[in-house]
Amino acid sequence: MGNDTHLPSQVDDHLGWFDRFAGGAARFVSRATFFAMCVVLVLVWAPSYFLFGDVDTWQLVINTATTIVTFLLVALLQNSQRRADQAVQRKLNALAVALADVMAAVDRDDDASRAELRAAVGLEDRESS
Repeated sequence: MGNDTHLPSQVDDHLGWFDRFAGGAARFVSRATFFAMCVVLVLVWAPSYFLFGDVDTWQLVINTATTIVTFLLVALLQNSQRRADQAVQRKLNALAVALADVMAAVDRDDDASRAELRAAVGLEDRESS
């Protein structure tokens, strides 16, 4: 196996507090419970017009709430997506190195063939961190 790539099982899976939080948030917002909570929020907000009495204030409340939730969720979900992309890239790197090793063992021991294979499968020169 090549020296510049770790197998996916060899990668340290220790996550910081923000990564754990973002992963938990991504799991939560992808469930029906979160969608139901959003529906309930709209159902509670709709008749609140009579509480505010002013259309502008009434709309400002829902616009502000949804903007804040959207802003925070984009940051959390982007973190989760980045980590998922990195995990896929590590797996692809390990597969490409294994393919290059197989090619070398099957009588194609020249560096040009291995380099061509590495380029064809998109093996990165260094693993992302």
